[in-house]
Amino acid sequence: MLVPEECLIRSPLAICIFIGMLLLHSVFAAEIPLGSKLSVVDNDCWVSSNGDFALGFFNISDQPNQYSIGIRFDSKSIPFSQQTVVWVAGAHVTVGRMSYFQLTNDGQLVLFDSSQGIPVWTSETANRSVVSAAFRDDGNLVLIDREKHVIWQSFDTPSDTLLPGQNLSVYQTLRAASKNTMSSYYSLYVNASGRLQLRWESNIVYWTSAGPSVANLSVFLTNSGALQLRDHSSKPVWSVFGEDHNDDSVNYRFLRLDLDGNLRLYSWVEPLQSWRSAWQAVENQCKVYATCGERGICVLSASGSADCRCPFEVSETNRCLVPYEKECESGTNMLTYESTFLYGIYPPEDSVTISSLHQCEQLCLNDSQCTAATFSNNGSAQCSIKKTQYVTGYADPSITSISFVKRCSGPLAVNPRLTNSPRPKQPPKLCVPCLIGAACGTFFFVAILQLGIGFCICRRRNSTRKEVALAFTCPNSKGLTKLSFSEIKSLTGDFKNQIGPNMFKGAIQNNHLVAVKNLNASIEERKFRGAVLKIGSIHHKNLVKLEGYCCEFNHRFLVYEYVKNESLDKHMDDSTLCRRLTWGKRMEICSSVAKAICYLHTKCREFVSHGNLKCSNVILDENLEAKVTEFGFARVNGEASYCGFSAEKDVEDFGKLVLTLLTGCQHTDQELCEWAYREWVESRSVNVVDKRIEGGIDPEELERALRIAFWCIQMDEHRRPSMGEVARVVEGTLNVDPPPPPFTVQRPLLEEDEDDDTQKYSSESPV
Repeated sequence: MLVPEECLIRSPLAICIFIGMLLLHSVFAAEIPLGSKLSVVDNDCWVSSNGDFALGFFNISDQPNQYSIGIRFDSKSIPFSQQTVVWVAGAHVTVGRMSYFQLTNDGQLVLFDSSQGIPVWTSETANRSVVSAAFRDDGNLVLIDREKHVIWQSFDTPSDTLLPGQNLSVYQTLRAASKNTMSSYYSLYVNASGRLQLRWESNIVYWTSAGPSVANLSVFLTNSGALQLRDHSSKPVWSVFGEDHNDDSVNYRFLRLDLDGNLRLYSWVEPLQSWRSAWQAVENQCKVYATCGERGICVLSASGSADCRCPFEVSETNRCLVPYEKECESGTNMLTYESTFLYGIYPPEDSVTISSLHQCEQLCLNDSQCTAATFSNNGSAQCSIKKTQYVTGYADPSITSISFVKRCSGPLAVNPRLTNSPRPKQPPKLCVPCLIGAACGTFFFVAILQLGIGFCICRRRNSTRKEVALAFTCPNSKGLTKLSFSEIKSLTGDFKNQIGPNMFKGAIQNNHLVAVKNLNASIEERKFRGAVLKIGSIHHKNLVKLEGYCCEFNHRFLVYEYVKNESLDKHMDDSTLCRRLTWGKRMEICSSVAKAICYLHTKCREFVSHGNLKCSNVILDENLEAKVTEFGFARVNGEASYCGFSAEKDVEDFGKLVLTLLTGCQHTDQELCEWAYREWVESRSVNVVDKRIEGGIDPEELERALRIAFWCIQMDEHRRPSMGEVARVVEGTLNVDPPPPPFTVQRPLLEEDEDDDTQKYSSESPV
C-alpha cells in the first residue's frame, strides 16, 4: 500500500511519521502493488499495517542532500527522536535529492540515484514471478509470487541490526554503520565452527561466543529478549539473555552492532521513553579492537565508559601526533606507561622478539622506524615492536604489560639564575664526608665485581654440565635453540615416530611436543645458520613457528612447534577427515594461507619466499585453523636448499592449492586447470566443486575463488597478482575481473599496459 505522507525526516535521525489511516488494513502485512514508488521530494513512505515500522528516505550522513532508504521504528509510543533505523537498502548506499525507490513492473526493487543517473541498488528479482510486495508487522519487507511464496526479503540482507524473529546465517554478516559513506571495519559473523564472532577489518577477532562447536548454525533473536545460536532443527545450542528477559512490559527490542564495535541488545523502556542496553558482548569496551581509533590509549572510567588518551605528543589543534611526523633535532627518548598494552593496527602484526624489559626499551629507542614497544612476561618475556604510525591500546591496573612510546627530546630548560652577572670566584672547600663516601663506594664496587666474576665462572661450569638438559630453556636472541645431532636423536626417540616425509614427532622437557624435519641436505653451514636465524625471527599466527635447529657436520635439521592435526593433503585423501573440510572451512584455509604468504612477502624485514607451497605443507591445528610450514627452504632436483624463488612462484603455487581445495584433486596439472577454466567459462562452475563437500557451497565465494586461482596460475608471470591483492580478493574486500585463459602466452606488458592490468581489481566489494 502506498501512503503519501510527510515522512522524510530532515533531521540527522531521518525518520517518517506514522499515519492513522493504516489501522484499516491487514493485521499481518501492508500490501504494495507493482509500480509503487517512493521519492525523496514527495516525502512519502510505506508503513506496516500495525504502524510499528515505516520504509522511506532519510538523511543520516553529515553531507547535505545525501539520502538513504530503509526501515525504522514508527510506533506512536516511540518519540520522534528515538525512532531507530533497523535496515538500510545497500547498507551504506546514498543518493541525491531527486532519487526514487520503486517496485518495478517486472518485480524488482530498484533504488535509482539521480546524481549518477543509474540504479545503485536492486533486489535482483526481475522476472522471478513477483506479483507484489508486503510490509509485515515484524519489520520484514518481502516480495511474493501468486502462491504467496517469498522470493526476497529484507531479513535476508541485514545491515547492522537484527529484529526479533530474524536469522543471521553462517554466510551473512552484520556490519556496523558509519557516519561517512564508507562501511565500518567492525563486523559480526558466524564462523564455520558455529561460533559467533566480532572482528575488525575481516581478520582480527576480538570476541567469540561460548558453546559447542557445531557447523551450520544461525543467529536468532527471540521476542522475549534472548540471543541464540540454533542448529538446522531450530534447537538452541547457545543462548544469552538480556536483563529484562521475559519482561512482558517490553514491546520492542533489537540487536545492533554499534559504531564502537560492541554488540548490544536493546529494549524499549516505556516509562523512561528511551532505549536501554539489556546486554552487550564485550563488557570492557577497551577490549574492543581499536576502540580509540588510529591512535590512543583506552582507559575505563569509573562509570564504565571508555576514555581515550593520547600516548604521543599533541599538536596545537589537539591532534594526536606520532614521533616521526616531525624531525627530532634534539634526539629521542622513551615514555614509560605501566599496566598498558599497545598494538599496531596497520598492519596488525607486530615484530615480536625475546628480550628483557630494558632490552625492549633499547630496541625501540635504537630503531629509527620504531614508534612504540610493549614488554609482556606471561611465561616468556617478549617484546613487541611497532613500526607504524597507527598505534593504539588500553590500560588497566590488572595488566602486567609495560609499554614504551618514543618521542622527541625537548630542549634543556634554561635556569634564569644562570643568566645573571657572574659572581667572583671563591676557592673550593674540601668536603671530608664526600671523600669518605667515595672511598667506601670504591671498596664495595671492587668487592662486588670480584664476587660477580667468581659467580660467572661457577655458573659457566654448571651450565656446561647441564647443557643438554637446558637446551630448550636457553634459546638464543632469536628465540631459537641450537641442538646437537645426539640431542635430535634423543628427543625423537631415535627417529621412531615418523609423521610425514622426513618429519618426526618429538618431545622435550615437560612433554612439550615438537616436529623435527630432516632436510637431508648439504647446505653450507654459514648459509644454513643465516637462513635459520632469518626464518626464526618470523612470527605469524598462520605460520608454524621454528623453535630450533641442528647444524652439526653434515646434519641439517629444523625443529618446529608441533601442530596437533595432520596436514591438509591427508585430510583431502581421507574420506573421514575430509568431512570436516566444509565449504566454509576450505575458504577459511585459503584466506589463512594467503595471509601467511603475504606476510612472508611484504611484512618481514627481508623478502621471504616459500618456494614449495602445497597441501602437505599446510597443517591444521586443533581448531582446523591453517598454518603454513617449511617456508624458506625448498627442494630443487631432490635436494633441499635455502629458498631463492620469486614471489610469482608462490602465487602460482597458491592458485594450484586453491584449485586443489575446490576440486578435491591433489594433482593440479595443466589438464585439470584447463578443464576447470572451461567449466567456469561455460557457466558450469558447480561441476568443479568437490562432491564430498557437505552442507552446500556459496556461489559468490566459488566465483571469487575460481577467478583469483586462474589469475594466479597465468603462464605470463607479469599477469599474476601480488599476494596482498590475492588475500584481499579471497576475503572478499577486493573485486577481481574475469581472468583470461591461464595457459595462453601474453605479449610482454608495455609501460602503457601496466595501468590497464591493474583494472582487474575494481572495488572493495565482493565479486
